[in-house]
Amino acid sequence: MKLPKPRKRGDTYTVTVSYQGKRYYCTRDTEKECEQWAALKLLELKAQTKIETGELKPKFLFRDLNEKYYTDVGQLNASKSSRAWMKGQYKNFELKFGALAQKSIYDITPKDLTNWRNKRLKEVGENTVLKEISHYSAMFTFAQKELFLLDENAWMQISKPKKPKARARRIHQSEIELMLKALDYEMGTEPVLSQHYVAWGFLFAIETAMRRGEILAMEKKDIYDGYVHLPKTKNGEPRNVPLSEEAKALLQLVKHDGRRIIPQSENAFRLMWEKRKLAIGLPNLHFHDTRHEAITRMVRVRKLPVEVLAKITGHKKIDVLVNTYYNPNADDLVAAFNG
Repeated sequence: MKLPKPRKRGDTYTVTVSYQGKRYYCTRDTEKECEQWAALKLLELKAQTKIETGELKPKFLFRDLNEKYYTDVGQLNASKSSRAWMKGQYKNFELKFGALAQKSIYDITPKDLTNWRNKRLKEVGENTVLKEISHYSAMFTFAQKELFLLDENAWMQISKPKKPKARARRIHQSEIELMLKALDYEMGTEPVLSQHYVAWGFLFAIETAMRRGEILAMEKKDIYDGYVHLPKTKNGEPRNVPLSEEAKALLQLVKHDGRRIIPQSENAFRLMWEKRKLAIGLPNLHFHDTRHEAITRMVRVRKLPVEVLAKITGHKKIDVLVNTYYNPNADDLVAAFNG
């Protein structure tokens, strides 16, 4: 198509592009600028026509999809706990994907994603990679079913890493004593310093099977006679957690006037925990192991049936509760059998 010739008007130039019955105008300082605009405009209009007829795919980078998904789903529709994780994925996206982030989603192949998976497995564990693949697969499904940009999801065409064996770590009494000593806390005393509250939270978790985030979000108004009410939990539903006599005694030790039981940020709490456990040579001790320990104790000591236990712990899938979090040793099984 022949380019239209710019016309001089006063101190400027103007040019008109006609395409499929419509006219587009532009004013620039020089004749050359008008010619450049006209050429680019015609290319843009032709490309748009090809996109609308399906002859050409629009330019949409993986990076752009990450931005769109976080804006539409991560910020608006995700739960509070999911939103924080998704924000981390969003912020570290280009660091994690490198050149692949700049590639059009139409050009990304299962081979690209398999190479990324193999590289990522050298950096983090299988569980992390599985969670990330699930997140980015959901992103491509969003592009497919909500934005109507893709015909298929390339993430669905790659093999996933084998899920590692579920962690079955129990906490020995000697480890509890070591952690309390490392945190400079004596059982039965009022927590005052930040490390005291980490120790207090550790003991409270073993008594209640509550997650770290749930304990840190716990407010005084949520404490009732015999139980604590959790308005927001990981699975998105509220639940009530019964309090043992030991848990009640721990709550009575908290004397401050603040709103939350533990007046500490989640990051500060986590860093203190990690620093002190490494200092005493317990790198394999995770705070989440308290959940395994607490659930196993509830079955052993209180003989709770699994359906009641699931209500306390917030598990929707009984098999996850039984096969992952209930970790009896041989003596526990013998005692339960004979009991």
